Amino acid sequence: MWHYDNIMKISVIIPNWNGLKYLSTCLNSLQNQTYPNFEIILVDNASTDNSVTFVKTKFQHVNILQLSQNYGFTGAVNHGIEIANGEIIALLNNDTESDKAWLAELVEIFESDPNVGWVASKIKLFDRRHVLHSAGDGFGMDGIPINRGVWQEDVGQFDDNDDNIFGGCGGAIAYRKTMIDDIGMFDDDFFMYCEDVDLNWRAQLAGYSCLFAPHAIVYHHLSATGGGAISSFYTGRNTVFVLVKNVPDIVWRRHWLKIIKAQFKIAWQAIHAWRSEAARARLHGQLAALIELPYWLRKRRHVQNTKVVSDEWIMHILTEK
Repeated sequence: MWHYDNIMKISVIIPNWNGLKYLSTCLNSLQNQTYPNFEIILVDNASTDNSVTFVKTKFQHVNILQLSQNYGFTGAVNHGIEIANGEIIALLNNDTESDKAWLAELVEIFESDPNVGWVASKIKLFDRRHVLHSAGDGFGMDGIPINRGVWQEDVGQFDDNDDNIFGGCGGAIAYRKTMIDDIGMFDDDFFMYCEDVDLNWRAQLAGYSCLFAPHAIVYHHLSATGGGAISSFYTGRNTVFVLVKNVPDIVWRRHWLKIIKAQFKIAWQAIHAWRSEAARARLHGQLAALIELPYWLRKRRHVQNTKVVSDEWIMHILTEK
């Protein structure tokens, strides 16, 4: 039996923007967790759909932080971290349903190794629960972030691999608070999308390790509270930001041609699909990133100066595509 005084406390932070229709499922699943020692912090980005009133009425145990404007995913999470009391910071999208053992499985991984800085959940599709959306994250040698196992049927193909992985998806992940204190919170300049990739890189460069928790399962409605042109813009822009800010020199030297080709391919596809609003937004995002290059190069100097791992380790954690 768990004893409240001698187990890790978890702060579950849920960013919310007009997610009323999903909150009941998300919060009910947290109420059914087998792990007892956690708090829930709902950070609301100035919703207009009655989300806050609903949670205050139906889930009175939830701590609600109401923001005056939409600060995006990064701003909501950072505000939540500032008031969190947990040793572990768990992030959860509002359009999810977590398995009852989700938190317990995450904690088991943290307790197994004090050097683990963050732990990735197994994320499956909400409406096709045998299909993976992420078994942790990878990062390609071409500079493109990867959802491990995306669209694959889950037959346990990732469950026995206890090797370090590159990182995890911010929609269902847990971080050791001491690691966040060390490397910093999310970069608000990302606003949303790829902010988790940026943090994955910063943690890797600082020498922390990430493990995958195969039995910490969350079911996700894809792009339920995002997507479309907005998603395409931020993904296009922020992927370039990650390349400029985070990718170490060794990767650029060895794979610069792959990286540039991948970005040109995305731009070329967007031009050919110009009638699509999402395609135009993706191209717009890439161009917006190029305009801001001097600012992000200054950020790069700071991040690369935190690197304590070897070039061999960096190459080891990349995924060949």
